[in-house]
Amino acid sequence: MHIVVCAKQVPDTSEVRIDPETNTLIREGVPSIMNPYDAHAVEEAMALKDQYGGKVTVISMGPPQAEEVLRQAISFGVDEAILMSDRSFGGSDTLATSYILTAGIKKVNEQEKIDLIMCGKQAIDGDTAQVGPGIATRLGIPQLTYVMDVLEVNQEKRTIKVARKLEGEKEILEAPLPSLLTVVKDLNELRYSSLPNKIRAARFNATVWRKDDFEMDLEQMGLKGSPTTVRKIFPPPDRGEGEIIPGGKDNPEEAAAVLVEKLVKQEIIADR
Repeated sequence: MHIVVCAKQVPDTSEVRIDPETNTLIREGVPSIMNPYDAHAVEEAMALKDQYGGKVTVISMGPPQAEEVLRQAISFGVDEAILMSDRSFGGSDTLATSYILTAGIKKVNEQEKIDLIMCGKQAIDGDTAQVGPGIATRLGIPQLTYVMDVLEVNQEKRTIKVARKLEGEKEILEAPLPSLLTVVKDLNELRYSSLPNKIRAARFNATVWRKDDFEMDLEQMGLKGSPTTVRKIFPPPDRGEGEIIPGGKDNPEEAAAVLVEKLVKQEIIADR
């Protein structure tokens, strides 16, 4: 079974700051990491390989420094890692990104047939959750989103059964292969890298594919192929100081009465 995982390099959101004058992200000095949801997709691909055999290929689209994401994937034990990097890809929104990644996936499929494509449910920098479904739509294959458990892969019938995470419950679905999954963090726990894989990662040089390696339409990539533009980025407003209502443990009825009175005054609940 050949599994392809799409992984993105993103800024570590715990370190992200916003320039108050320009309302843009301050990227200088901010470390980059593999998108956490994508890391769980890589982990699940490796678990499926352990169970069913096969090969795992990771593809990332980004600047040259995105090779670090692929090096991390190699440290997880993946078989092959490919970087799609070209100046013409810069500024791509989710529509253009799905176009570029689809071209890469098709090229991989020409070399070795793909059975399953996996992505994180969304990237933590954009939070759109659109790239995975966009790839599936362009390829014309089923998409199973918010996957929290891969229940079974039937290689004879060429089907996959998964559990999707819904609000307060889950949904069991079966789809033919090839399919595309987008996964949530509940799916698994990330493994530790083995010493041999760390050595492989340290020696790793990514295969780099550029625009000229494909027959691609320049009007569908980069800024030209991106109908979405970011007008402004801003932090959420600071939360005001909270108020602790005394007496909750010793006199809960009195505390509840004070709380109700405050909620009525702010017209959050009606006075009966």
